[in-house]
Amino acid sequence: MRPTLPALLTAWAATRAVLLLYVLQVLTLPGPVVTTDVEVIYQGWSEVLRTGVFPEDDVTWQYPPAAALPVLAPLLVPFLEYAPAFYTLAVLTDTVVLTLLLRAGRGRGRSRAGAWLWVAGVPLLGPTVYARYDLMVTAVAVAALLCAVRRPRVAGALVAFGALLKVWPALLLAGAARGRSGRRMWGAAVLTGLGVAGAFALAMPNALNFLTAQRDRGVEVESLGALVFHIARHFGWEGRVELHYGSMEFLGPHVSTVADLSLLLSLVAFGWLLWWRVRAVEWTPTTCADAAFAALLLFTVTSRVISPQYMVWLVGVAAVCLTLGSRRQRTPALLVLAATGATLLEFPIFFGEVVTGEPLGVALLVLRNGLLVVAGVASCRALWHTTVTAPRRRAAESAPDRTGAGTTPRDERDPLLTR
Repeated sequence: MRPTLPALLTAWAATRAVLLLYVLQVLTLPGPVVTTDVEVIYQGWSEVLRTGVFPEDDVTWQYPPAAALPVLAPLLVPFLEYAPAFYTLAVLTDTVVLTLLLRAGRGRGRSRAGAWLWVAGVPLLGPTVYARYDLMVTAVAVAALLCAVRRPRVAGALVAFGALLKVWPALLLAGAARGRSGRRMWGAAVLTGLGVAGAFALAMPNALNFLTAQRDRGVEVESLGALVFHIARHFGWEGRVELHYGSMEFLGPHVSTVADLSLLLSLVAFGWLLWWRVRAVEWTPTTCADAAFAALLLFTVTSRVISPQYMVWLVGVAAVCLTLGSRRQRTPALLVLAATGATLLEFPIFFGEVVTGEPLGVALLVLRNGLLVVAGVASCRALWHTTVTAPRRRAAESAPDRTGAGTTPRDERDPLLTR
């Protein structure tokens, strides 16, 4: 029996109520307080941004110019202080995403599984999900992917706006269809991106500083590359872990080498995506979302930074894949769901063990990052199968029919089929 809509809404309401209790610190989790970003950093940025300039000489500000909007938005909520207003907007954004998924899940070939994935995945990340503006970015990305099939111009504009919030939604263009639809999507994205970025650059100084803001970053302790140093520190590696660019990062000998290797792997991932587009034969209504999911997984696991809030990106895009009826992305989506639960364990619950490289902390990182790697491989294989292997196989099997070979003579056919 399939779960009913009332059951889904009840689960959503119950889990979100618990999340609110955590971000309002009625309930607490072990480890660092996750609401510091909102209560200190975001609120401090808002005081600077409201003067009409972007933060200068602040290494924690590493974001595109449209990120100013979700940071400033809580100031517009009446009767609430900054942090409660931000959490209120987070709940409203969460509601919007669920509504979009439920609406898109109606009809033939669609599924409510995506909405269920969203209901389960968001609380699995814990209170961090409501204490970062990544939820707002994910909402824009979900709306863009759901518009991609029938409204490519709207989708392109949303992709550009999302990229100006936090860069990664640009990956949604990886699966833009060939032909007129794809050109419309790309064209709208370019025009919107140039227009919005230009407006910010003219109106607010330092709007484009984000382009070079992260060039001196180290390797963040939760990333795939960080596992090298978690192990090396037990064999005499002389580096250290410090708060750097707003996160805990490895600094010291050979860190730049691992960071460069991560960049090289990202370039390899980009090359694979280009090769996939060259080889792809068939686009289906799910291809844009499937390709976005695969691309996002590839660039997440190869990044030198994997912050906990990145998981909400993957949950949101995976939810769109399931909503549109993408059968072969189910396994990667479930792996992402498991990785999200593992992320809650490594941050914030056992983050102290992660930073100090204790066996439990390292084991949790191996589990979470291993799940993401497997999910990435599985997602790419599924994408290749549905757009390259299967269509070519069908074309090869139907080739004899076009030449007349292997066909059944007319007089031997079932008369019921020839009427």
